[in-house]
Amino acid sequence: MPRPALLILSGNAAASGLLFARNLTVAALIPVADYGIAATFALAMAAVEMATAFGLQQQIVQARDGDDPRLQDALAGFQLLRGALAGLALFLLAGPMAAFLAIPEAAWAYRLLALVPLLNAMQHLDIHRMNRSDRFGPLMATGTAPALLSLLLVWPLAAWLGDWRIMLGAILAQAVAAAILSHAMAERPWRPRVDRALWARTLRFGWPMLVNAVILFLVFQADKLAVGHILGMEALGVFAMGVTLTLTPSLIAGKSIQTALLPRLSARAGSAGFVPTAHAALTASMLAGLALAICGVAAGWLAAPLLAGTGYGALSILLGPLAILQGLRVAKTGSVVVALARGWTGNAALSNLPRVGALVLGIAALSAGAELTVLIWLGCLGEAVGFALSLHLVRRRDAGIAWPVHRVCLWCLGIAFAAGATFAPWLLVAALAVLSVLAMWREGER
Repeated sequence: MPRPALLILSGNAAASGLLFARNLTVAALIPVADYGIAATFALAMAAVEMATAFGLQQQIVQARDGDDPRLQDALAGFQLLRGALAGLALFLLAGPMAAFLAIPEAAWAYRLLALVPLLNAMQHLDIHRMNRSDRFGPLMATGTAPALLSLLLVWPLAAWLGDWRIMLGAILAQAVAAAILSHAMAERPWRPRVDRALWARTLRFGWPMLVNAVILFLVFQADKLAVGHILGMEALGVFAMGVTLTLTPSLIAGKSIQTALLPRLSARAGSAGFVPTAHAALTASMLAGLALAICGVAAGWLAAPLLAGTGYGALSILLGPLAILQGLRVAKTGSVVVALARGWTGNAALSNLPRVGALVLGIAALSAGAELTVLIWLGCLGEAVGFALSLHLVRRRDAGIAWPVHRVCLWCLGIAFAAGATFAPWLLVAALAVLSVLAMWREGER
């Protein structure tokens, strides 16, 4: 594996793994219902971040003038404005959100969390600009060190507070540390500025990503809102833990693929080297998605006897379907990154629309008394349609990008075996065989 790719993968894995360990530790130290409340903090943060997402980090990497200090300063000013607006929105929505989830005692915590969007907005964009020249160390360090601090603070916070407030303290500490460290790693001064022309350009670049962020909020968080509102905090605690267990590896894979391949794809746009790199991106995402699905299904079967009799007993039933869901999302990353490299920022939003439709059906089914697994399987159906739609949209925009159909069909067979293994575990052998063949067929640059 090339050194930059190894650094990206290990850095993303370390940061996500530390946050994963933090969440597991908090879950072990407090009751399931309290963990459900703690899980709503991530939901609240996602809501405000969604409403102000304009892809600034991607723009500074993708834009041809991304090294221009004038652009960087303008993006820093735009980021600061969006952070302030997001924080204000969270502060104002704290009371209604707590009332909707029937946890009025947590309203003050949501108001305190309003500091986090502002702190995130104060992070220096230089750590992203360095990606243009394959210098990923500062970005990886800024993600990993604050996550480690957040984990280490869990135990003293538990001794002091002993309930869902542990997560609140850990999240705030992580945000403060990330902002400070990003400036320590930067090479250029932080000079936020107002530039109407560049801000208008940012809006043109980012509005499809804003639409996608709204859709992603519905995809990742609306189901939690529904579970918490309809089934209560204890059910939300179990569901949120299942999402954490499967979402963490999917974020590692998706983030690593985008960080490693977006600069290369952007640099080769319009050249003969673009299509082979696009194929490599798709193949890498399909491999990662299928591997995640297989591991999650296996974990569900293995965890069943260990979780029996605990507050998380129902988790073993959810792990397999959730892993299939996340595996399908990871597989879509390749074509989305290819589209982003060409400036087609609407691909992600459009390919997420089928998932939103499936979510509506799932919430309706949940309200009518259906099992939680029905919500998840409908989500899988939506992601499968979105994967096919994303491939089609890229191909429609550029007929020169001919996807490797035989590999895509083989991957579809593998994901079908993995889904079947949630009911018949012996099908995992067939899914592993498909994964092995797909890995041997992999084509890409070295």
